[in-house]
Amino acid sequence: MNLNFILLFAMLFALMALGIPVAVAMVISSFIYMTIFDISIYSAVVQSVSAPMSQTLLATGFFILAGNLMNRGGVTRKIFNFAKDLVGWVPGGLAHANVVASVIFAGMSGSATADAGGLGQIEVEAMREDGYDLDFSLAVTGASTILSPLIPPSVPAVMLACITGVSTGRLFMAGVIPGLVYAGLMMALIVLISLKRGYPRTKVPPVKILVKDFINAFFPLLTPVIILVCIYNGVVTPSESAVLAGVYATVLGLVTKDLKLRELPGIFKDAAQLLVSILFIVIATKLFSYIITLEQVPTTISKIMMANVSSPTVCLMIVALVLLICGCIMDNTATIFIVAPVLFPVATAMGVDPVQFCLVFNFVLMIGVITPPVGMVLFVLQGMSGIEFGKLCKAMAPFIILALGTGLLMICVPSISTWLPNLIYGAL
Repeated sequence: MNLNFILLFAMLFALMALGIPVAVAMVISSFIYMTIFDISIYSAVVQSVSAPMSQTLLATGFFILAGNLMNRGGVTRKIFNFAKDLVGWVPGGLAHANVVASVIFAGMSGSATADAGGLGQIEVEAMREDGYDLDFSLAVTGASTILSPLIPPSVPAVMLACITGVSTGRLFMAGVIPGLVYAGLMMALIVLISLKRGYPRTKVPPVKILVKDFINAFFPLLTPVIILVCIYNGVVTPSESAVLAGVYATVLGLVTKDLKLRELPGIFKDAAQLLVSILFIVIATKLFSYIITLEQVPTTISKIMMANVSSPTVCLMIVALVLLICGCIMDNTATIFIVAPVLFPVATAMGVDPVQFCLVFNFVLMIGVITPPVGMVLFVLQGMSGIEFGKLCKAMAPFIILALGTGLLMICVPSISTWLPNLIYGAL
């Protein structure tokens, strides 16, 4: 059995340990490996450069743009106010509004960092003004952000669809039930903590205020509805729905005057810069994946797994453990493009449902953004608040355990992920 590929991974992690960005480390380690083992650099480069030329990946840019437009257009505050009206009267009211607002905004941004950076700041400020502890406010905000990659539309789901060949529409629909289950469990935990600490709750709002806030939030609330209805009825493909979301967000911001025309170039520039960084990672990971495929890494791992693991559930648990480690130490986009091509064929060969694999992959990996030592959302939250990092991690611990429990439920009960897409599109 050829285990030369271990050298490739050793070089990658050694370069990352030196502080070199993940994408650059992948390119350097790939070229060194190809030079040592006389692999055609020309063929690898040709395949890598063509990797971003994908309609599915194009959707990523438009979903990023839509999220930026929603953040800058005042939509986030309208959503939070409406969510506060709905659940503010429950014990731990604003914390519940935090979760509900994230569920709603998830259908617009599709990104955990967009949720944390835009809606998160509004949520934390409101909770602090109402008497909630800073660490608890940040923990709830951070934990709720991982709803964004689950509830459609989802940028990570688009990337996984591109890599695995699973229908983007199926992955969008598959995230709805797990997302709502996780949100419900979060709210149950919030009630327990809030009753113990005596956190306040708001009064049930008058019908007049509820109607007013609903009207203000009505058109933003239509965003995920329009996207999913258009996909379901075949008006647009899931990739085209990203363009629809971007256009709708632009028109909505301009019509409601929450956005100024002069702000658009800056918003488009920010979205383009983030997309370019993602596409660079795509090119780097394609180069890396070319070697992995050539060296038959998936086949090697599959043989080892089949010799030692007999259950698809156990296989998926092992995959989840690998992803949890990767999510804690690596950039999520890079992890998706490096790990998914290796583990997807292994898991499906073991009998794991492709849709379930992608949902578990997505969710467990996103737990990494709220997990020390390098959780991206943790640093966003620390940057906006100045809280001590250790204190933030301690407050986040119960929610991380809850997220892990939700991930385990998704592994042990496949129908949570597969029932809705199978109902809409038929069984695979």
